[in-house]
Order: sequence, then C-alpha cells, then structure tokens
Amino acid sequence: MNNQELDRLLEKQREFFKTSTTLDIDFRIKQLKLLKSLIKTNEDKFIKALKEDLGKSEFEAYTTEIGFVYDSISNMIKKLPKWSKAQKVHATFTQFGSKAYIYKEPYGSALIIGPFNYPFQLLIEPLVGAIAAGNCAVLKPSENAPSVSSLVNEIIGNNFPSNYISVIEGGLEETSILINSQFDYMFFTGSVQVGKIVMEAAGRNLVPVTLELGGKSPCIIDESANLKLAAKRVAWGKLMNAGQTCIAPDYLYVHKNVMENFVSLLKAAIVDFFGEDIQGNKDFGRIVNEKHAKRLADIIEQDQKKIIYGGEYNITEKYISPTIFSNVTYTDASMQDELFGPLIPIMEYESLGTIIDEINSHPKPLALYIFSESRNVIDNLVKRVSFGGGCINDTISHVATTSLPFGGVGNSGIGSYHGKYSFDTFSHSKSILEKPTWFEHGLVFPPYKKKLKMIRRLLK
Repeated sequence: MNNQELDRLLEKQREFFKTSTTLDIDFRIKQLKLLKSLIKTNEDKFIKALKEDLGKSEFEAYTTEIGFVYDSISNMIKKLPKWSKAQKVHATFTQFGSKAYIYKEPYGSALIIGPFNYPFQLLIEPLVGAIAAGNCAVLKPSENAPSVSSLVNEIIGNNFPSNYISVIEGGLEETSILINSQFDYMFFTGSVQVGKIVMEAAGRNLVPVTLELGGKSPCIIDESANLKLAAKRVAWGKLMNAGQTCIAPDYLYVHKNVMENFVSLLKAAIVDFFGEDIQGNKDFGRIVNEKHAKRLADIIEQDQKKIIYGGEYNITEKYISPTIFSNVTYTDASMQDELFGPLIPIMEYESLGTIIDEINSHPKPLALYIFSESRNVIDNLVKRVSFGGGCINDTISHVATTSLPFGGVGNSGIGSYHGKYSFDTFSHSKSILEKPTWFEHGLVFPPYKKKLKMIRRLLK
C-alpha cells in the first residue's frame, strides 16, 4: 500500500465515522459478537497458524492467545453498556447548582500495530478496545508471523467493510507509511527501539499514542520463598512461548543462602515440564525466525563459561534450549538487552538494598516478580522500584487479570489497556459542565469591587 491508497482508505473511514454509526452501543456490541463468532469459526485455523509461525502447542495457542481474547470480548460485551454511560462527577461549590459529566467519545480511526510473539492476541485484544470505544481501525499484523497475518487479513477483510476495519500486511515500508499518516490514535506493541520511531512519527502529527514495549524484567527469589513452587512458576513464566514474552522474567536475583537449592529445583522443574529431550517435546515452542535464533545462539556462545544447564541450539530448526547462566554480571552478553528467548541469567545477592539500587539504575522494567514470604521484603520492592506491573509469588499472571491495567512506565511503555482500561484508552474523556439558568451568583462578572473578599473566602 502506498501513501495515496492509505489516504483514500482513511478518508473512507472518516466518512463512515461521520455517519455516527459507531456511536451506537448496540452496533459496537454486535461487532464484538461478530468478531468472537469469526474467531470461533476459524479457531482451528488460528491454532494451525500459530503452530506454523511459532511452534506453539495447541494448549499455549488457546490459553495465551485465543481463549484470552474470548474472555476479553465476553467481559467487554457485558460491561460496555455501563462503561459507556456518561459519568456524573461532583461539581465544586463555586459552581453551585451546576452538573458535571464526563462523556466517553471515540477518537476516530485507530492504527493498531501488532508484534510477532503473540501475533493474534496482541493484535486483536487492542482491537476489542477500539471497537468497544466506537472507533474505526486499521490493523498492521507482524510480517514475522506470516501465517497469522494472512489469516487475520482474510477473516477481517471478508467480514468487515474496509471503511470500518481494515488490515494492511507488509514490512518496514508499509509500517513507515502507516505511522507517518494522520490517524486519530496509534497503538503500538513491540520493541523499545521501534517504539521511539513510532512516537516520533506520531508527535509530528500530534497523534495520541499508546506504546506497549518491554525491557529486562527482574525476578527476585528471597531466602524466605517457597523455593519448589517458585522454581515451577519461574520456569513456566520464562519458558512460555520459548521465552518470547515481553513480561517474561528476563533475569533472576537469587539470595545467596538459597542459590544452590533453587538452581537445583529450577533444573528439576524444566525436566519435569519438558523431559530430557526438550527439542522433541511438542509443548516447547520455537523462536520466530532464524535471525532471532542466531541472536540467542550468539549470547550462548559469548557466555558459554557461565552455562550450568542447557546451551544447545539448532538455528535451522529455530530451536534454542532452556539455558541457565550462573554468576552473571551486568557486563555479560545475557544482560545487555531484553532476551526474548529461553535464556535464564542468574545473579546472586545478599542485600535487598543493593539489588533495589541496581534495578533502579537501569531503565524501568515492564514487569517485576517477587518470591518471598516476608512482608517487609515485598513492601520494600513494590514501593521502591518503579515498574509496569507484576506478581508476588507468581509470574505472568497479572496480565490475565482484566481488572488490572496492563502497561509499562518509562522505557517500558506509555499507557495501559485490558478490560475497562482498553475502553478508556481508545476513548477521549470529554468534560461537560451544565450550568443552571434559574440562578446566577454574579461573582465572576465585573465590576469586581468588593467581590475579591468573598472570592478569597471561597478559594482558599
């Protein structure tokens, strides 16, 4: 798609939006029901596409992508009539007799750019919010997940008019055209580097933007933790989707008093999950392409001396084994960037204050995980470290809680979504003050002589 074709598409979406069709709540609910029905009809195709693109097992494909979206749509349909109502708020005393409201209105045409790691969920979940809020939308699936991208294009294109919802496939050229166009809202999920480019482009056109990025998310294993359970929950969260999860525990801080025991339990948990022949286990996924597999293999080679488990890889098969590194420092290859793979660097710690200072000296992470039975340890970490969100005695699960906003802070992102937060993200909050005509105190009108004393009493 070139600039002229995109301009024509956006103009058609603006014309459709001006008809006010999307303002009707029943229309929005009908579209959400249609979307869910289409996903259900094509569920097997999506599972197959996710297998082709990322080697995802049927269980992972359903729970982390398809079922996740089903639950989100159902929740949105149920709550939308309430969330879309004008919200009455308190008017100040100085506005005596007035009524104050917040109206939620759609922006117009929203651009949604999805990533490759969860190519279905992280594209369709924002779309649910955009539809619920009454927007038109243009979807840009990841070119690195071609099977899912093609299927989304086919299903959306065959069932939604392009002047309402459209899909544009392609690579860097198409993405560049899209982000430099005059959308009314942009929603991007991806890397920090590309996020900066998206924000710069949006800034030139003064387009509001949500950025769902990533970073190196730490996981702290305190000496008071339930180590066996911690090992299982860390292995589960880290190795889901072969580690290609933006909120995966990127690296571990383990207290020196439990280091040996925890590492032993972590190895046991991995074997328990995937057996000795992990490459042959259908529950363990694959890296999205050879480029990313080679990137991870290079880290393995550079930090070879610190490997205490795993270290195997097969670039052509896009297989990277779960690999544990010990005695890691911030100068090691595994600690330079977000790993986005099944590599587990472990650092030993003794002082909680020291690791808080170390974490805070780096960009704010998207997630942080704490395994501890000590309220003092938990409270210190939650209060003193800035991060997008996280779990205590678990990993990943906060993202599946629709009552919690999901998003980053600082380098890990701007804005949040999920549940009502998705509806709010794709809605402009329009403030209205309705003043009565049966009364006027006249304090704000000239002449001001003798009125300042009264104003001082009211505004103090």
